[in-house]
Amino acid sequence: MKKFLIKVNGTPYEVEVEEVKENVPVQPAAETVNTVAPTPAPAPAVEKKAFTPAGAVEVTAPMPGTVLKVNVSEGDMVKKGQALLILEAMKMENEISAPADGKVVAVHVAKGKSVNVGDVMVVLG
Repeated sequence: MKKFLIKVNGTPYEVEVEEVKENVPVQPAAETVNTVAPTPAPAPAVEKKAFTPAGAVEVTAPMPGTVLKVNVSEGDMVKKGQALLILEAMKMENEISAPADGKVVAVHVAKGKSVNVGDVMVVLG
């Protein structure tokens, strides 16, 4: 008898195989199936999304990078084009500007924080 580990649709099974010689009567063996339980996949991490009030404007990261400086804080009034923060990406400093006039409702980043494309950095109301 030889033991083999086979996978069927991603599920591993341990099987025993007996070599059959010619002219020898074959007796059916008792069926034993030992399965190796697959390990469950970890649950996907649920990302906490920041609350954004209706009508507010989210300023998101246009590229992955590290926040070098935050120029505003909650409650500040900003004008369109005003620098909200400095984002370093690919060894370059990028000024992230306000897309519209408004009040800073929330600041979701701090100096030294890494961001990915699409991460909400500042919310204007």
